[in-house]
Amino acid sequence: MTASNKFQPAWREDVPAEGTYRSIFKYDPKKFSHPSAAWYEMFKKEFNMTDDDFKKRQPGGDEKVVLKQKPGLSEAQINAFISIVGKENVAADDFSRAKYGHGKSLDENLALRQQAADRVPDLVIHPRNKEDVARIVAYCNGQKIPIITYGAGSGVVLGMRSDKGGIVLVMGTHMNKVLSINDLNQTAVVQPGILGPDFEAALNDAPRLFNAARRYTCGHFPQSFELASVGGWILALGSGQASTYYGDAYDIVVSQEYVTPAGIIRTRDIPGTATGPKVNDIMKGSEGAYGILVEVTLKIFRYMPENRQRFAFMFPSWEAAVNASREIIQAEFGRPAVLRISDPEETEIGLKLKGFNDGLLDKLLRFRGLMPMKRCLCIGTVEGEKGYTRHVKKEVSKIAHRAGAMSLTGYATRQWEHGRYSDVHMREDLLDYGIIIDTLETGVSWENLHRLHQGVRSFVKSRPGTICTTHASHFYPQGTNLYFIMILKPKDSEEFFRFRSKVVDAIVANGGSVSHHHGIGRMFAPWIENYLGREQMDVLRALKRHFDPNGIMNPGGTLGLDPKL
Repeated sequence: MTASNKFQPAWREDVPAEGTYRSIFKYDPKKFSHPSAAWYEMFKKEFNMTDDDFKKRQPGGDEKVVLKQKPGLSEAQINAFISIVGKENVAADDFSRAKYGHGKSLDENLALRQQAADRVPDLVIHPRNKEDVARIVAYCNGQKIPIITYGAGSGVVLGMRSDKGGIVLVMGTHMNKVLSINDLNQTAVVQPGILGPDFEAALNDAPRLFNAARRYTCGHFPQSFELASVGGWILALGSGQASTYYGDAYDIVVSQEYVTPAGIIRTRDIPGTATGPKVNDIMKGSEGAYGILVEVTLKIFRYMPENRQRFAFMFPSWEAAVNASREIIQAEFGRPAVLRISDPEETEIGLKLKGFNDGLLDKLLRFRGLMPMKRCLCIGTVEGEKGYTRHVKKEVSKIAHRAGAMSLTGYATRQWEHGRYSDVHMREDLLDYGIIIDTLETGVSWENLHRLHQGVRSFVKSRPGTICTTHASHFYPQGTNLYFIMILKPKDSEEFFRFRSKVVDAIVANGGSVSHHHGIGRMFAPWIENYLGREQMDVLRALKRHFDPNGIMNPGGTLGLDPKL
């Protein structure tokens, strides 16, 4: 048979039926991204599988959602919420409770495939505005009803699981708008439920929509850009793919407004003050444990896509790629927006899956001394004023060439851009056949990067039949992040969860942070006190007692706060 006639699995193309478990756990029910033939062949080789293994799918969650537990709120309590937001904005049906009671972690996906949804809210509420939120929080505080906040449901760290029932506030239904744009301050006031694409589209079209003087960009483009809300970016301390230039979510926040059980907090939109420790900073990354974000003022940036410069290089080694990246970020000539370096395994798999591992490009790379399982891919972009982007690209090129890298022009970067938001949809195809793909990410200083990279990879690769690719993609003068992607076929989910816990142990033991940009939630809470230390945790718990004396805000262990309330 020709290559085109080889067996390929029947990857699913059907949109999940409404009301099913699958329609909940898919990142987007209407989007698909299937493994290529090269991916498929790699899975068979790495996991000792045959075509027969791909002729029968595992449970796919196609059943209608039916919950065992009934809503635990009284009729009087439900009627109180209806009086605040209207009957049309309150739901107690099984599907709504399951849909808005789950994020997108692998743990939740695997459970929903088995029709297991046993920790969900009692009631789903869609607040219309911040006044509704204030009335709801006040009522819940008096009644001691737990509150979970749902932005877009894209979180992957069990950050919004309703361990104690209660209500979930869905912020994206109504509170999803850009309220204003200020040309003088170069800021935008935004509601937390707005999705990334809607926010960016409004900024790009600011002259028409807001009579603004120019077009703007948000500068924040995580892989979950199409799926996540602005509030989620801030409360989980997210980081976008262009963060090396624009900054992390933490950096783009100017001021915020929160509703807490202790009252309403409004911070001021002044860029710099000397007025003591900043409560504005304390609320970032609070993951719903202190209060509910209802409005935020963000930095925005001039939108000049016509000036974007792209570059890509192949470095002779991981050490060379790391050293060059450190010099790029520390040399003070400006910064790229996107800067990403892949380690040898990620580079080689990428070349193979794109069909470049045995053709003319591979021969040219070998001729230049860039050998398989040593060479490392670097991609990047530069944004800003025309002269600036040209200058930064020129300086980046100088550093890369001094390190022995070969230019690949901007082609590799364009290839990456093509799938930068869509690759996440491949997860469902793999899980349909028992293959798990999951990620862990960590922050690390330059001096400790190689120890961490080698230590974690050594542990992951000690498990036979485990693919582990790594890249760095968020750069600071003092360090970067490492993003580990693991692909394996465990005998069952429990084996994987035990393995993942040991990988987190290896990350912390080798000097990495518990998380870099996914947040903590309940998934990483068991590691947080050891990582931060008792004194810092005591401060966070004291804040929890102040803001939330009755423990109603996202209870159940998020951020590791509940055990010692």
